[in-house]
Amino acid sequence: MKRLRLWPQSLVGQVILLVAFALFVAQAINFGLLLRERNRLTLTSQTAPLAYRVINALDARPDRWPGADNPWAANPRADRQDQRQRRNVDFLSSQPVLDGKPRPDVAARARALFDDIGLSVRTIVAAEDSRVMPLRRWERLRSRTSGATPGDRRVGRLRLAVEYEAGKWVLAEARIGNRPPRFGGWLVGQTLILYIIVLAPLLWIGRRMARPLRQLTGSAQQFARTGAADPVDERGPGDVRELTMAFNAMRARIIAMLDEKDRMLGAIGHDLRTPLASLRVRTESVEDDAERARMSETIDEMNRMLEDILSLARAGRSAESPQKVDLAALADAVVEDFVELGSPVTLADSDRAVALVRPQQIRRALRNLIENAIVYGDRAHVSVFQEAGQVRIVVADEGPGIAQDRMAEMLEPFTRLEGSRNRETGGAGLGLALVRAIMTEHHGDLRLANRPEGGLEASLVLPA
Repeated sequence: MKRLRLWPQSLVGQVILLVAFALFVAQAINFGLLLRERNRLTLTSQTAPLAYRVINALDARPDRWPGADNPWAANPRADRQDQRQRRNVDFLSSQPVLDGKPRPDVAARARALFDDIGLSVRTIVAAEDSRVMPLRRWERLRSRTSGATPGDRRVGRLRLAVEYEAGKWVLAEARIGNRPPRFGGWLVGQTLILYIIVLAPLLWIGRRMARPLRQLTGSAQQFARTGAADPVDERGPGDVRELTMAFNAMRARIIAMLDEKDRMLGAIGHDLRTPLASLRVRTESVEDDAERARMSETIDEMNRMLEDILSLARAGRSAESPQKVDLAALADAVVEDFVELGSPVTLADSDRAVALVRPQQIRRALRNLIENAIVYGDRAHVSVFQEAGQVRIVVADEGPGIAQDRMAEMLEPFTRLEGSRNRETGGAGLGLALVRAIMTEHHGDLRLANRPEGGLEASLVLPA
């Protein structure tokens, strides 16, 4: 089971995620500030009516305006207005007991309002509770219009007790709404709109920037696999265009160097094969048969060494095109060639195993492994396995194997082991290095392992 990756791998995805996170943090800060301001306004809207009633009641209390000096006594209309304002205000001679949840925030806000107008009070206590109250007239009319069944409603009640003089209290009461304003939904909608406005253009710009980068990546990967790639279109922002121009220039220079290397290797191979052919002709004039045979073997070894060196130097730039091949049939043909020469090679029965390969290179790799098994392990046992998503061609021998700490070293060019694998057996230590280069070109792998029953097992692992 794959692990879930929360962090995107692409450049565009990472930029968009960072911008989205920054917008989220900014909106969170904005939400906190707006919520704070909303709570302050809500607190003021709840406290101001109570404070106004207390101030109005204290201004109009009878003990402040005795006799004819009372302005409310000479103005009946004002007196009626005062009565309306004082309907929810009571004067008490002791501190009242306020039921419900204490509201110290309301008390603090009321004190601030009193201080603003210069009213000095001793003690302020506030509390909030809820009670069932009948519907008002306009609420009943709205219920009938909408078809809803009218009934009682539960409303909040806020009470404020103020000690304006020692032992003298004024108690004010007001109703508050029990339905908070729709603040969260509005903020969520604003955030979504902000994300659409910011992230949509960013996504378009990011994709426009990433398109040439993806093409550049694909061209670089193709160049790494095959040694050749098409030039990349020079488009996108200025920095991306400069990167593409630099890559195209580097590609052209590397291809020119590789072409020059191939021409040089071809010239070297041609120049060396010519004197070797001349030496082979001259050996025919040697009368001693044993000496002539040794000279011919030396020339053959030099030819094989030259061919291995040239093949290793050209690895990754093969002109042979890939094609689908039955590797079991290919292994059977290679083994048959060795059997006809009298070599001790066996092939286990195998099912059909098809893979996209360069046939001549796979033949070359398989022949190298079989030759090593015969020379260093007395016999070669070949088998082909079709596994999940890959094909394995296994060549096992009956020799002494290779020490575990020298497995990786044996894959390097011109590397040989002492003991049974010495120069008397021939070769220059290029066989396994060439096989590994062929497997790398096929996106496969060369694996070496010692067999429990003795001997070495070399496996060509190819994608199916």
